Amino acid sequence: MPTPTLPSRASVKRGTGAKKRTSVKKRRKRGFFFLLSRLIITMMLLGTAAMIWLFFTPSGNNMRFLMADTLITTQHRHWAKYIIGQAELDKRVAAYQARFEQMGTEKDTHTIDLSNTGKEDTQAEKPLVEIEEVSGNSYHGYVMTVNDPTKIRLGVPVKRGKGEKVSSMVERTGAIAGVNGGGFADPNWKGNGFKPIGVVISQGKLYYNGISSGAATQIVGLDKQGKMIAGKYTLEELDKLGIQEAVTFQPRIIVNGKGQIRSQKEGWGIAPRTAMGQREDGAILFVVIDGRQPGYSIGASLYDVQQIMLDHGAVIAANLDGGSSTVLVKEGGKIANKPSSEYGERYLPTAFLVFDDPSKVNIPNIWEGLRPQDIDPGKK
Repeated sequence: MPTPTLPSRASVKRGTGAKKRTSVKKRRKRGFFFLLSRLIITMMLLGTAAMIWLFFTPSGNNMRFLMADTLITTQHRHWAKYIIGQAELDKRVAAYQARFEQMGTEKDTHTIDLSNTGKEDTQAEKPLVEIEEVSGNSYHGYVMTVNDPTKIRLGVPVKRGKGEKVSSMVERTGAIAGVNGGGFADPNWKGNGFKPIGVVISQGKLYYNGISSGAATQIVGLDKQGKMIAGKYTLEELDKLGIQEAVTFQPRIIVNGKGQIRSQKEGWGIAPRTAMGQREDGAILFVVIDGRQPGYSIGASLYDVQQIMLDHGAVIAANLDGGSSTVLVKEGGKIANKPSSEYGERYLPTAFLVFDDPSKVNIPNIWEGLRPQDIDPGKK
């Protein structure tokens, strides 16, 4: 019989080494799947705990409705139903609308004193426009003070069929500064910015009328003396008040020196904001808050904006169009803030512009001869 040969030492070593490597790989694989399973279980437990907190605790419910309110102010409003349900979403939107309407009915009795407009106690002249930064827990933004309210005019687009960027309006007209104004029809948040909501009044003339005869609308604007007018009015009432510049938007957040938003819970979510207010000395305050930019500024609630206005001495204040329309532009068309729109600055129908000499500014009525039904807000 042939003598069996023994395996060489080298081959034995190779076999042993291969088994060890296989064993190490198996241990590593088992360790990986063990860690992965632990991670999944931990995430599931945390998710379950988060759901219990969101739906079954007072603080969780507050957070859930804050998230829903924030979504309501965006182009993804329908997502809010996954947080609070469609019925609750409809109920909440209706409740806010009713609340905003009620906030526009109290009679405003504030008065202003323009005798020292543009002057300090030392009689040194104030600059017409002052801009300062403001910040809070979730927001960063600016307060622009216009010390002479009679220097403000409402800007409108230069061409029919499309809105205009506020930076373009400022540069084209030679304005010192500008902020976005009223709302507009915006189908699928992709509108052309040319069809305003409600009314547009510039230089004391009705440029656009989107309301029925005798109806009232929520407006934000100024009369001929520079007094801020905000609230729910008919066109006849506005004419008697001597309205000079105005757009439609809501709600009023300060009336007769009193804040109308009672708490953060009623603040209508976190979003980019623009608002207008006035102090007793006549100075106009524009608050512009950036948002939807984690790490820089998430946004502010209406309650936050109200408190900024009160801290700056506002006796009346109202919300303007916000969200991706929010913009503050300085002289020369330079944008001071960081608009949230992924497409950059939006095309808008109106803007409040500040001029050294408004009497020299020509702002033609771009909607003259057009009826609201003649305007396609989605046509590019």
